[in-house]
Amino acid sequence: MSSYLAQEVHLARRHEEILSRRSELLQQMETYLGDKKTKKTWQTQAADAAHKRNGALVNDIEAAEKKLQERVHLHPHPDTAKLETLYWASVKESLPKWEEFLLGRAEVPIGFKKMKTAKQNISYPEDSQK
Repeated sequence: MSSYLAQEVHLARRHEEILSRRSELLQQMETYLGDKKTKKTWQTQAADAAHKRNGALVNDIEAAEKKLQERVHLHPHPDTAKLETLYWASVKESLPKWEEFLLGRAEVPIGFKKMKTAKQNISYPEDSQK
């Protein structure tokens, strides 16, 4: 009977160890799940904040794009418009002189020099060669 008693005591201790380990594991699981829930909440808040921030940035970019589009459609600076007008007037004025040359029927118009190649454009003063 003493062997039954010793076995009963041993089983009771083993049972207590198992219950203690179970309690410890349950506590660890609760801590893990709590941490996981906290992390998920934090990630959700961070994602929401990023979404709001991205929306604000998109709105700012769209507003800036709209302002730039409005500027493009505005009239150019008066000096720029004047230079553009003078340029096109000059082109229209010199076009008849160049028309035959551009069609390959004539030489370069009088008053204009032929373009030289890059090697021919290099000139050295006589003093610098010595």
